[in-house]
Amino acid sequence: MTEQYVLGLQEIDETQVAVVGGKGAQLGGLSRIDGISVPGGFCVTTAAFRRVMAEVPSIDELLDRLSRADPEDRERVRTLSAHIRRAVEETAVPDDLAVAITRAVSGLGEDIACAVRSSATAEDLPTASFAGQQDTYLNVVGPEAVLRHVSRCWASLFTERAVIYRQRNGIDHRTVHMAVVVQRMVLPDASGILFTADPVTGNRKVATVDAGFGLGEALVSGLVNPDVYKVREDEIVARTIAAKQRAVHALPAGGTREVTVDSQRQEQPALTDAQVLRLVRLGRRIEAHFGRPQDIEWCLADDGFQIVQSRPITTLFPVPGSGDQENHVYVSVGHGQMMTDPMKPLGHSMWRLTAMVPMHEAGGRLFVDVTRRLAAPTSRAGLLDVLGKGDPLIRDALETVLDRDGFVPTLPDAGPGGPPAGGPPAPLETDPAVVTRLIERSETSVAALERDIRTKSGPALFDFLVEAFEEHKRVLSDPLSIQAIMAGMEATWWLNDKLLEWLGEKNAADTLTLSAPGNITSEMGLALLDVADVIRPHPELVTFLQGVEDDGFLDELAKLPGGAEARDAIQAYLDRYGMRCVGEIDITRPRWSERPTTLVPVILDNVRNFEPGAAELRFEQGRRRAQEKEQDVLSRLRALPDGEQKADETKRMIDRVRTFIGYREYPKYGIISRYFVYKQALLKEAGSLAQAGVLARTEDAFYLTFQELRDAVSSRQVDDRLIRERKDAFRSYHALTPPRVLTSEGDALTGAYRRDDVPAGALVGLPVSAGTVEGRARVVLDMADADLEAGDILVTAFTDPSWSPLFVGIAGLVTEVGGLMTHGAVIAREYGLPAVVGVEQATRLIRDGQRIRVHGTDGYVEILP
Repeated sequence: MTEQYVLGLQEIDETQVAVVGGKGAQLGGLSRIDGISVPGGFCVTTAAFRRVMAEVPSIDELLDRLSRADPEDRERVRTLSAHIRRAVEETAVPDDLAVAITRAVSGLGEDIACAVRSSATAEDLPTASFAGQQDTYLNVVGPEAVLRHVSRCWASLFTERAVIYRQRNGIDHRTVHMAVVVQRMVLPDASGILFTADPVTGNRKVATVDAGFGLGEALVSGLVNPDVYKVREDEIVARTIAAKQRAVHALPAGGTREVTVDSQRQEQPALTDAQVLRLVRLGRRIEAHFGRPQDIEWCLADDGFQIVQSRPITTLFPVPGSGDQENHVYVSVGHGQMMTDPMKPLGHSMWRLTAMVPMHEAGGRLFVDVTRRLAAPTSRAGLLDVLGKGDPLIRDALETVLDRDGFVPTLPDAGPGGPPAGGPPAPLETDPAVVTRLIERSETSVAALERDIRTKSGPALFDFLVEAFEEHKRVLSDPLSIQAIMAGMEATWWLNDKLLEWLGEKNAADTLTLSAPGNITSEMGLALLDVADVIRPHPELVTFLQGVEDDGFLDELAKLPGGAEARDAIQAYLDRYGMRCVGEIDITRPRWSERPTTLVPVILDNVRNFEPGAAELRFEQGRRRAQEKEQDVLSRLRALPDGEQKADETKRMIDRVRTFIGYREYPKYGIISRYFVYKQALLKEAGSLAQAGVLARTEDAFYLTFQELRDAVSSRQVDDRLIRERKDAFRSYHALTPPRVLTSEGDALTGAYRRDDVPAGALVGLPVSAGTVEGRARVVLDMADADLEAGDILVTAFTDPSWSPLFVGIAGLVTEVGGLMTHGAVIAREYGLPAVVGVEQATRLIRDGQRIRVHGTDGYVEILP
């Protein structure tokens, strides 16, 4: 049965990853594309690998030990993986398998030189690149040498780097098998890599060619800098010709060596322009076959291109589908919502169904198409102004796109069209009763939703939810609510602009908004201080909570002295705020009510770091500081020309901002309150599907869109393969960094700060809460892992409202994402925390435990020696 151990490339296509690994499947697919030349060869299949592994002594025990090894314990991983590699290489290849491989080698030609290349089953896949994880051997001459190197390829599945990569990506060592590709060796004049999309910018219309003399190992190993060409629409738009002093050539007896390139050739191009364009056309053909941008290894011999590998470029951020060939510009929703993690399908489909504007999904994130608003001068100016106030990096990224000739079409402004029906809304009075009325409306609507949904199930539930989403949007678009939000924001901007102009004071509104009344998010943080007050007097409760792992801990807590009161305090907190969680715009994320252990570390930090009554004291201190600031500003204004008028205007704006700025947080609370009601109802349906065996697990429903779940409830059928594919895709999305702005050509733009007022070496960001503070940086990526002490500065990727309980115990805030009016910024100002947001790669550039200085007034962070 030799056919199961060896397959010719012409017998293979890209669907056979399980049989010939990722590389082998891709090469088989390549060999079937018209006009693409692939060096002849064959694959030693994964069946051969399994056959040999079964004969490796003690392999099961060794794999068990390897699986238990901590990937951070490099020495142990190194020792175990070396032991396994040695055992695999020393295991004799069974006779029938050796005969099959030897016969296939002979079929390539007498004493032919071969390339022997590893091809793992979890390699060169659309969702993960394992490039460089296993071994390749070039210029292997003769059947015996090929057999020896096939064994080495099998063993290379257990290189230290491959083992650690799998462990960190949650891939079981036993589920990955190794095939081996053996091909006729190409002895090229030149070789290199072709990316069919620009790997730096992501632009799908720009191909990049890297080229050097001799074998491609010189480029891969970094021995030489390549010539680099950029090609757009069959035209070379940029070229860099490098001095190529070294090359790698094949030796007649086998193996390779470095050689010095003749000095007269070193600065000559490795390819002619015509060859570059021909190569890119071949790349486009390969890209079209595989349906996504490719990273292609090529060789040039006798003016003919041989393709020796093609894999998906896994680092590119996906482009939203538009259904047309027009240019589009998309702005990230996650950067505005302070949640840039990927969302599961049910999460992003629910957000789209309840959002006020159309949204597009890509890479598990949502984007809004702003092309038409950018196209007309007036709407463009308004959009840039609003987005720029919130996040200057988004504005800069959009302006970068606008600077490209012709990418965004120019359209005329919409005609006047007459005033809206009923005339413009009446000016909003500075009256706290407006906010009270809005909150009552929202609470009434949520209560009605909770009451009416109880009787709904099956298809009727989904019909009900579709109507509920309309009510959801009606509440969100309430003109009075929008007026109240804008009143607070506009008053903030007015105060900052005017007090900078009149008094030379930056961000004065930051202090004037301290402890503003009615802010549901800042109240949430202070309320957890009150919970800590109930627990603090009872050391036995503190000890119990330090060991809590099970989310059902509240019943056990109640059995301890003082525990009933503590349980009631935590439960009351969950009744009020338990619908919240990190990443709360994704309905699939576990809520605090579902996973109350999330709050335990924060409660314990509050017990340790605060005195009794801290919540009331903190609020009162903030209110008093704001009052003192108001008196200071008004008295200084009165000393100016036209001072009384300036002071009167400023007083009106201070009253206005303190009346309305707290309400800025309430609509999100209302949305998330409704989301928890939706989720509980949908989980009940998913549970029924799981009980009936339609779903393997209740949570599998999260990998269906709302409409797909609705169909599953009606048909009692689910495509298991679709759920598996969605899970794989979701895992892969975590490795992608979402851009602030994305174009339909694939350009991923982050934007830049155009500033020259920042000290050398400082990290630049957006100032959102005034003041300067020094302290220990605590880099926290998961709120549940927070271990904060008084005076610490929180450094994290983003903070949505659920992070607010941490804010009461820190001295400053640095985030990678955020804007002037996003939740983290608003709460930082409420609590008087110096804060800088929008600091690119802050969690990588600042190490946990470093001392830093946060300049919240001027918008930068210094790393201190």
